[in-house]
Amino acid sequence: MLITLLFAASIAAGSALGIVGVSIPADPLILLLVGAIFFTLRFDGLSAVRRAPRTILIAIVTNFALIPAVALPITMLLPSDALRLGVLVYCLAPCTDWFLGFTRLAGGDTTAGAALIPLQMLIQLVMYPVWMALFAGESVDWMPDTAGAVLAQWFLLPASIGLAARYLLPPHRRTRAITVVDRCVPFAVAAVIVAVFSGNVTTILADPGAFISVLIAVFAFFVATFAIGETISRIARLDHAAHALVTMTTSARNAPLMLAVTMVALADQPVTHAAIVLGMLIEFPHLTVITQVLRRERRLRSAPIMR
Repeated sequence: MLITLLFAASIAAGSALGIVGVSIPADPLILLLVGAIFFTLRFDGLSAVRRAPRTILIAIVTNFALIPAVALPITMLLPSDALRLGVLVYCLAPCTDWFLGFTRLAGGDTTAGAALIPLQMLIQLVMYPVWMALFAGESVDWMPDTAGAVLAQWFLLPASIGLAARYLLPPHRRTRAITVVDRCVPFAVAAVIVAVFSGNVTTILADPGAFISVLIAVFAFFVATFAIGETISRIARLDHAAHALVTMTTSARNAPLMLAVTMVALADQPVTHAAIVLGMLIEFPHLTVITQVLRRERRLRSAPIMR
């Protein structure tokens, strides 16, 4: 409950800052969050490592095969091509940074989640020109050249710093430091939420009609992805850690990266950019709710059975 209140307060604070014209840069906070997650990763769980390939395969198939099949018909209901393209780009790209923070908060498998980050980032960057060709009639030839730089900035750099900081500490201090940083992860996620809302809330105020249509489409998308995650988890009989990871990676979307890439690829499409932002603003309340749901499920699973 405290996590939910923290994130709700972050949404309100970020919105208030954005309305009065104060914008906080999100990129450094996202990098800090990824670095903190890698600093706190537990690599001594052999069972998690053995389970990772199966969980990773389920997540990738869901994100890049099942979810596009759901996103396309949902976005067809939007009133304009620009809005449709923006929401579709938003829906097609799974998150490669903050989902790991929410996964950690929900008791998910962060070891497998860390392995997912470079794989999903590479797949979506490779697929981006295909999406543009199919849905926008655009040729984006420069994407393969930039994939390596993006991967290095958003994954390799913070991961390397986090892991180096972890193993450079003396063993007698490492455990304490990991515990402290682990407790700070919710506040790092909250800081990212404040930054995202402060920088983008004016987009909602500028075009409330577009916001309503995007809100409905993204809400329907999140309901569908949550149902897909729950169904797959039951069919595959995933334990809570794998279930939470699959739920989070299929729910969280890579809006900051897709916004940056789309602003370069389609520089003259501000409505498309706005649609991506609107999806991102709706995403955090959704992630907050399912984090609470997953935490409750974990408590129920671990509670002793009364006879």
